[in-house]
Amino acid sequence: MLSVKDLCVSYGAINALKGISFEVNEGEIISLIGSNGAGKTTTLHAISNIIKKKSGTVTFNGTDITQMAPDAIVLQNLIQVPEGRRIFQNLSVKENLEMGAFTRNDKAQIKEDMEMVFELFPRLKERIRQISGTLSGGELQMLAMGRGLMARPKLLLLDEPSMGLAPILVDEIFSIITKINKTGTTILLVEQNAYKALSISNRAYILETGNITKSGNAADLISDPAVKSAYLGG
Repeated sequence: MLSVKDLCVSYGAINALKGISFEVNEGEIISLIGSNGAGKTTTLHAISNIIKKKSGTVTFNGTDITQMAPDAIVLQNLIQVPEGRRIFQNLSVKENLEMGAFTRNDKAQIKEDMEMVFELFPRLKERIRQISGTLSGGELQMLAMGRGLMARPKLLLLDEPSMGLAPILVDEIFSIITKINKTGTTILLVEQNAYKALSISNRAYILETGNITKSGNAADLISDPAVKSAYLGG
């Protein structure tokens, strides 16, 4: 579904990504794991073409999207839920969700999809008319994910969905991610909580200072002594 080959990104003299390659197959949950500054968010931004690539190619569903404009990539049903949520704080919950469907005109299906979002996130339905800037951190993350789902993604890029959340909410968010995947949405997950990410993923790639240093089945990585030592606190 997604193929990233020899991707390089630089910020001035700093080489943020040094020729990384990886693949995401349809139906999978794939995690990118690494410490702060490893290049995880840069990878997602480069896929979405929010930042300029130095070199490399990105192919999605057989289409070369390497130089495609970000808004055109959205039309390919490749959707990113950014780090920090970045919802429209002055709009209501309902209006934010409607913004997620701004590329669509199938009104009946949009209504059905909004109900699907409310099934996944009942708290959003309870707060449907509430101004989004007044929501809690967990509710904001739910809204950001719900807004992404309103675009009917084939591939959903999730950037640090558990950041800043209480442990009980982290468990809830990861449970919802697995439910989203089971509805047929493929997921590429960037996450510092390596244990939680690996526990729900099919496969994972470990990024260190712009290089992929290890990859494999999530179940194997979660028991790998080097991964345990570096990322799982063991």
